[in-house]
Amino acid sequence: MHVETVMIHVRFAPDGSVTEIGERPPALTPQAWFNLLSVKAADQYQTFAGGRGVFRLGRPVVEGLKGAAAAQ
Repeated sequence: MHVETVMIHVRFAPDGSVTEIGERPPALTPQAWFNLLSVKAADQYQTFAGGRGVFRLGRPVVEGLKGAAAAQ
């Protein structure tokens, strides 16, 4: 069984705050979604130059985190 991998792209402002992030639940700010992903999936994050990064997660993990965020 193949699990779809989701790439969640992140863009940062020069001060380090998150300006854009993919797959964000409507109830969360970009920074709050990044913070949640950082706590739950820090080992799946890769930093890039130019104030960018990406989380690589399985679709079921992303959906589970979205559900947890909605329940808050």
